[in-house]
Amino acid sequence: MLLTIDVGNTHTVLGLFDGDEIVEHWRVSTDARRTADELAVLLQGLMGMHPLLGEELGDGIDGIAICSTVPAVLHELREVTRRYYGDVPAVLVEPGVRTGVPILMDNPKEVGADRIVNAVAAVELYGGPCVVVDFGTATTFDAVSARGEYAGGVIAPGIEISVEALGVKGAQLRKIELARPRSVIGKNTVEAMQSGILYGFAGQVDGVVNRMARELAADPDDVTVIATGGLSPLVLGEATVIDEHEPWLTLIGLRLVYERNVPRS
Repeated sequence: MLLTIDVGNTHTVLGLFDGDEIVEHWRVSTDARRTADELAVLLQGLMGMHPLLGEELGDGIDGIAICSTVPAVLHELREVTRRYYGDVPAVLVEPGVRTGVPILMDNPKEVGADRIVNAVAAVELYGGPCVVVDFGTATTFDAVSARGEYAGGVIAPGIEISVEALGVKGAQLRKIELARPRSVIGKNTVEAMQSGILYGFAGQVDGVVNRMARELAADPDDVTVIATGGLSPLVLGEATVIDEHEPWLTLIGLRLVYERNVPRS
């Protein structure tokens, strides 16, 4: 089985693949202070619950693929693979790793590994041109050309960041639950804030994607828009431009990158 690990600024998502099928997944908080030993204990606890894996760390794992936006965590995970999975092939997505996606950026090394991995999966599943909207700590919009090239993107503050900022900077405001209000016109402060977040972000998605599509293709209707990320379900029903929802897009991309770098035995 292949273990895939996507380390984001807020959450770390892990997936277990049996061939092309994801058979288990977990979401945990990202903590840059965790050591390699603590991460190994966490992995053992999670995977020990799966019936197809053995009780010992590494039993049943044939390969590992990792991408991270947090350098400190990537460093510790590198140590985890060395100390606890020494006999298991591991691919850490970083410059020099074969992805199959050309990066048309001024400095390709600036692009987050997760965004490249998302592009890999998007091209494989839907082809180009396409736009991937990833609702995470930041909301990222990544453009992929008709030839499967990473053409660039947009980075905006994420939904949770905006909610926290309102609660901190607004003297009479507070943190709220991210939920759909009864109506667009809020009847109390909480609903008014929920409406602003939900419909404001839906409008942002529609506006940004429409502009990107006009630059990406002669016919904007040819552009497939894929949503992913932990907060994507909140906006799915309100943004009009989203064509596909793939919650495991990054994990699928990690599987594909692994297969392009480690030949099947």
